[in-house]
Amino acid sequence: MAKKKNTTKRFLLESAWEVCNQVGGIYTVIRSKVPVAVEEWGDNYALLGPYMQDGIAGDFEMLQPADNLVGKTVAKMQEMGFEVHYGTWLVSGRPTTVLFDIQSVMHDLGNIKYYYHQNHHVSFDNHDPLMDQVLAFGYLVKIFVSEFTRLAMEESVEVVANFHEWMSGIAIPDLRREQVPAKLIFTTHATLLGRYLAMNDPAFYDHLPFLNWEDEARNFNVDAIARLERACAHGAHVFTTVSEVTGRECLHLLGRNPDHILPNGFNVERFSVLHEVQNVHQRHKTMIQQFVRGHFFPSYSFDLDKTLYFFTSGRYEYQNKGYDMTLEALAQLNWRLKSENAEETVVMFLITKRPVHSINANVLNSRAMLEEIERNCNSIVEQIKERLLLHASSNEVDHRIPGLNDMVDDYWKLRYRRTIRSWKTENLPSIVTHNMVDDSSDEVLNFLRSANLLNHRDDRVKFIYHPDFIAATNPLFRMDYGDFVRGCHLGVFPSNYEPWGYTPLECLVRGVGTVTSDLSGFGDYAKNIAIADEDHGLYMVERSKKDFHSAAKDLADILYRFVKSERRERIAMRNKSEDLSECFDWKNLYSEYMTAYNQSKNEYSIAK
Repeated sequence: MAKKKNTTKRFLLESAWEVCNQVGGIYTVIRSKVPVAVEEWGDNYALLGPYMQDGIAGDFEMLQPADNLVGKTVAKMQEMGFEVHYGTWLVSGRPTTVLFDIQSVMHDLGNIKYYYHQNHHVSFDNHDPLMDQVLAFGYLVKIFVSEFTRLAMEESVEVVANFHEWMSGIAIPDLRREQVPAKLIFTTHATLLGRYLAMNDPAFYDHLPFLNWEDEARNFNVDAIARLERACAHGAHVFTTVSEVTGRECLHLLGRNPDHILPNGFNVERFSVLHEVQNVHQRHKTMIQQFVRGHFFPSYSFDLDKTLYFFTSGRYEYQNKGYDMTLEALAQLNWRLKSENAEETVVMFLITKRPVHSINANVLNSRAMLEEIERNCNSIVEQIKERLLLHASSNEVDHRIPGLNDMVDDYWKLRYRRTIRSWKTENLPSIVTHNMVDDSSDEVLNFLRSANLLNHRDDRVKFIYHPDFIAATNPLFRMDYGDFVRGCHLGVFPSNYEPWGYTPLECLVRGVGTVTSDLSGFGDYAKNIAIADEDHGLYMVERSKKDFHSAAKDLADILYRFVKSERRERIAMRNKSEDLSECFDWKNLYSEYMTAYNQSKNEYSIAK
């Protein structure tokens, strides 16, 4: 995308731990927002992130510092002895990017901690390698913003600096203390303390007004991070967060109400397939069917034409992500479908990251055996084709099709029969695709065992628990995650705690229906959109005013209605979901960021 000419006297620096560093959802936020940010700011935009040597080659192109404000600041820091890298992030928009080698200042970590404690009263008593890295990163970002702002003032350029999360925002208190004349915006995407509390309290939002943040931070041993988050929130000229739900959390745990809400969007154009939504879905569904055939059919078969593919994915937080409710609802769905002898089958994929030793050898072998059967079939087809052509071109008067069995050599018949016999088994299809480090304590597996949801022949809901991310290099699926989503019918995400929640949005922009909850930031935001309904692929589970079992029953009802819907209804929904996804396009939502940046000018004047 071509960058605009430099027509403004304002410059935006955007800092995040996940610039060129894929850790979680913030990586998606920053990366997908880049094209619109570059279009809005042109050359007056740069990203700041940590230099992580592992995996950086595919994301970052290192260049010689250019003769501009960013390049001059990088050169200045290099003269000061810091290891700073100038270049571009290899994503749409190709933004100017500065990465800081945090290892280069680790020798000075003691002084960094000492002065941070002395100036901001945050103690770092416990050894935490991640905290050490973050402190080093924040120290380097602070120096960069200070030097950059000094040079910018000489050219009468106003500096706006947006820090995402405490991991980059810890530069804010020092910048305010040193009265660096930059407009500082802090965007929190969640509070760490809130995440811990929600994981241990299903009624977290009900109890939130009555919690003492200091006591709870000490209880979970996250006192330093909680204080850093508060320092970032109170030090910023403008404090923002991603949803009203998280805003209430910030008020009680960080002690400041957000000045503005910045909902997360997507670069929807990137995923648009115009009128080919159904064709693309069918193509990727066929790939999923191939995996399902290889996984289940050695034990028994079912009608793939009457099979629906559901999935859930994300960080492994059993209660926060709503895995507990999803499993309970699927257990109810399975009982309901079995009791009425339904013809439909649901295959549920649970995709998350868990400690594993390796892929289950039986699962991998079954996939390999199916591919061998497919190769045998192709060879048999080729042989029949050749002999049919030979028969058709013969001089015989009788051109009736001969017996096909007679047209296949005994070699291929025996090989085909032996391969199938080796492939078949009397064992139940495996639930989990990998050998897990500690499957006896895994909450997902323990629920499935206790509910006897073990992929029996008569179960109408089958489970595939895949404790690893899906990528094209994955030997089981051999497809990218985005393609996997397109091939599914429904994403299920009834979160109990979710500051925003990208996974439902990832479904909608790919023409896939999704379930969300009103306790997620995404679900809470969607309630105010007129077309955010089931016709457009969005199914809402109300959790804020219902107990767990009532909400789980509601979810089971939603899943049942979806299973019983007609194919033409699902096709219509896929087309309409693209209309809804437009509401979350960065081209429409980036204006909220611009409002916050403009507000910072006023807040800065007041603070000054």
